[in-house]
Amino acid sequence: MSEILTTTADQILTISFNRSAKMNALTRDMYAGLAHALNEAAGDFGIRAVIITSEGENFTAGNDIGDFMSNPPTDSDSDVAKFLGSLLNFPKPLLAAVKGNAVGVGTTMLLHCDVVIASPSAKFSMPFTSLGLVPEAGSSYLFPRLVGYQRAAQIFMTGETFGAEAAKEMGLVAQIENNPMTAATKIAQHIAQQPPQAIINTKALLKSGSHDAVAAVMRAEFELFSMALQSEEAMEAFMKFMAKKGK
Repeated sequence: MSEILTTTADQILTISFNRSAKMNALTRDMYAGLAHALNEAAGDFGIRAVIITSEGENFTAGNDIGDFMSNPPTDSDSDVAKFLGSLLNFPKPLLAAVKGNAVGVGTTMLLHCDVVIASPSAKFSMPFTSLGLVPEAGSSYLFPRLVGYQRAAQIFMTGETFGAEAAKEMGLVAQIENNPMTAATKIAQHIAQQPPQAIINTKALLKSGSHDAVAAVMRAEFELFSMALQSEEAMEAFMKFMAKKGK
């Protein structure tokens, strides 16, 4: 069975991480599947909105470290880069229904979503520096603009985890619901009934002030991320992480 599931109903595409036994940790193939699904939806007039969600108890544990170390995304044409580009340029409403852990890219991808619904159990973290890396997905630009410089600096530099209530207060999530998928679907259905070009134009306007800046920051992040991945500091941090995980 595919580790990225896609279903369409009521002109809404649902993309679901389907690797619950591994806390939906993302592999290179999963990134490729995500990019493909978003790019296809962007060009499909029959799709009016997209929801990203997950099977099992967690949204995603972030990158699968083993796969990540075997296939480091150091090329701007990598599957990771293609997914991040598809997020940045996705022209239609993008929603997320989040439960459990949303680690690393599991949190940074939400900064590109138009509406995020979280369960009370949701936990968010961006532990890039803990792994000897730097923020990605434009988060070093988007997150401080959302929550303020000092709060962003503290979260990035400590790798601390924060819960659904804090995420809502920061503006990272719009609502906290016991069943986030049901709530996200209801909102997506409402959006899907609106005139589609008006929705696309409205999103373009909402993003117009930051799109080019985010694209530039993402390029800079990717260069630094690629360099960090090949550093002794990152290798040491990854090995410590794997050793801790193996205990």
